[in-house]
Amino acid sequence: MEKLEQLLTEYGESHQHQTNKAIHWICVPAIFFSITGLLYSIKLPWNLLGCQLNIAIPVMILVIIYYAKLSAAIWPGMLLFSALCLVTCYLIEMNFSISLWKISLAIFVLDWIGQFYGHTVEGKKTSFLKDLQFLLIGPAWLMSFIYKKMGIKL
Repeated sequence: MEKLEQLLTEYGESHQHQTNKAIHWICVPAIFFSITGLLYSIKLPWNLLGCQLNIAIPVMILVIIYYAKLSAAIWPGMLLFSALCLVTCYLIEMNFSISLWKISLAIFVLDWIGQFYGHTVEGKKTSFLKDLQFLLIGPAWLMSFIYKKMGIKL
């Protein structure tokens, strides 16, 4: 938990401006989803219960392990959000005529433009330029605010 709090504090230092914070509430979850969608689009040659497996599933397991090592409290929320992303990918793939990877790529590009705009307003570089680990801390940073609202301690 100590390491998570340190990472959240460090991440928060470059996310003080209200406009940048608001942009992050939209763009960080969307980028997480878009990466999930891009990985979901890469199929593995195996089926499980009639569903074709994809790269997103093993990557998501590793991501949840990373969160679990950071905090016993944060990983269940991130697991729930990750599962929501996977289910949304499945629903898009089953119900839309446009490819999931195209939707995901469009979301990815547009939301990174938003992120960079937010950091221009903030006047500070994005955290991941210092440490790639911050790509996973962004979603946890937002989750920490949700936890605080719910009275859940990290």
